[in-house]
Amino acid sequence: MIIGVPREIKNNENRVGLTPAGAHELIRRGHKVIVETHSGAASGFRNEDYEEVGAKVVLDEVEIWATAEMIIKVKEPIGKELHLVKKDQLIFCFFHFASDLKLTNAMIDSGAVCLAYETVEKTDKTLPILVPMSEVAGRMAIQQGARYLEKPVMGRGILLGGVPGVTPGKVLIIGAGVVGVQAAKMASGLGAHVTILDTDLQRLRYVNDVLPSHVVTMFSSEYNIRRLVGNHDLIVGAILIAGAKTPKVITRDMLKLMRPGTVIVDVSVDQGGCIETCKPTTLEDPTYIVDGILHYCVANMPGAVPYTSTTALTNCTLPYILELADKGWKKTCLDSYELLKGLNIIHGEVVHRGVASAFNLPYKGVHHFLDTGE
Repeated sequence: MIIGVPREIKNNENRVGLTPAGAHELIRRGHKVIVETHSGAASGFRNEDYEEVGAKVVLDEVEIWATAEMIIKVKEPIGKELHLVKKDQLIFCFFHFASDLKLTNAMIDSGAVCLAYETVEKTDKTLPILVPMSEVAGRMAIQQGARYLEKPVMGRGILLGGVPGVTPGKVLIIGAGVVGVQAAKMASGLGAHVTILDTDLQRLRYVNDVLPSHVVTMFSSEYNIRRLVGNHDLIVGAILIAGAKTPKVITRDMLKLMRPGTVIVDVSVDQGGCIETCKPTTLEDPTYIVDGILHYCVANMPGAVPYTSTTALTNCTLPYILELADKGWKKTCLDSYELLKGLNIIHGEVVHRGVASAFNLPYKGVHHFLDTGE
């Protein structure tokens, strides 16, 4: 199979879809890898690193999209890339369709096969490709939140860990999944007082067992959220419903309950955000203020630490990429429950219920395509 790795063109997206080590494994199995020039530079990988393992480095992304049978990316196709997608081409990346109708329609019109990292799911409901990026994003939520609490950037002027004689800052985390737990780990490590909310009591029990005693768990409800937002300095939105749009749990009117300079970091922004006033921002221009509340809603937070993120991502995606390259997407998805769950759009049809529901689009069962060979 011919595998293409284009350079990411999203604002400040410094990751790359495949490391030289990943390319080496594919080439060793007899596949061909085409990489756009300098696509790995920001992650610390030179053109020469790819060429040394046998990959072909090309100057023009058009050649990659025109030639490759499988495209490996980090983020969804945008801009000029939308017009380069071919019918029947397999694209494996983070799509987050449920928050982007334009992208969804473009991929429907393309006739491509869209396999989304974020909906690849194990039988125990864990999301193996999303996990490492969620770990990065959860930790970065606190790192960035602590920075934006500083007064020069319009925060409250709070040091999260406090100092002797001064109480530490207070962090409210909504969602006790991977992002929430990693955020709680970082915040508690800094010495902040942490409250984490979720509707899943099993997750709250887990948090209670593994995190320090100054991490307090509470059941997530509108009543509790309204009660808590007014006395916390940093609020982290960490809700995920795989493949579906995120519910809004903090509404515009709740901002009036918060103290000026409170910082909100909405890690759920990729799926629409769990804060009503959330809108996607970039690493170049990451924040904005609504009603005196500073919002940080960067849709590709792990892109700020590309070496760590790219390496962690390839560690997770490579086994799936090898299987897809060796057997093709149909045979692989028939054999793999995990990749079957990753299929979102096939040949112009939406095959993921969450995406269909988000935009009231027709839904077609994925087995229609696998069983009939369409």
